[in-house]
Amino acid sequence: MFIEKTNNKSLKRGWIEVVCGSMFSGKTEELIRRINHARIAKQNVEIFKPKIDTRYDKEKVVSHNKNAFLSTPVDSAQNILLLANNVEVVGVDEAQFFDEGLVEVCSQLANIGVRVIVAGLDMDFQGNPFGPIPKLLAIAEYVTKVHAICVRCGDLAQYSHRLTDASKLVLLGELDAYEPLCRGCYIKAME
Repeated sequence: MFIEKTNNKSLKRGWIEVVCGSMFSGKTEELIRRINHARIAKQNVEIFKPKIDTRYDKEKVVSHNKNAFLSTPVDSAQNILLLANNVEVVGVDEAQFFDEGLVEVCSQLANIGVRVIVAGLDMDFQGNPFGPIPKLLAIAEYVTKVHAICVRCGDLAQYSHRLTDASKLVLLGELDAYEPLCRGCYIKAME
């Protein structure tokens, strides 16, 4: 936490960090890494995830590499404000599944001196901006875009190509339902 001296008063400064990218790009892995560093620094941390994300575990944030961190599943972004008491660092995983209220929640937390680390998909399977992520990217102090490897050609991948015919926006899945693709391979796959 940064402390700034102004007119003989101490002001805690919070900020927002966004880690975004396609599926299989290491977003959750990076979130867990940053949260672990905060714990090593003896900071009070809390991670939240959407209740609908039960792919690996109902209560843990779990990366594809099976690294895990205990989290608090919540129904809406507003619940994060209610549950983030006495914390210095808040992590939010799978942020694309939260409602638009997540943007205001993250701003409020940062405004009171909390470091907020958000991880999520920046685009949906159709290549469109996903959920509250675009607005979070606009207000964040720090943005990290991570990439997967295209499973078809080996280039850097930034698209999450859906392998099923399901048309609903939210479809939880892993390698059985999605593959990371580069721009060229994504365009070919969508033809």
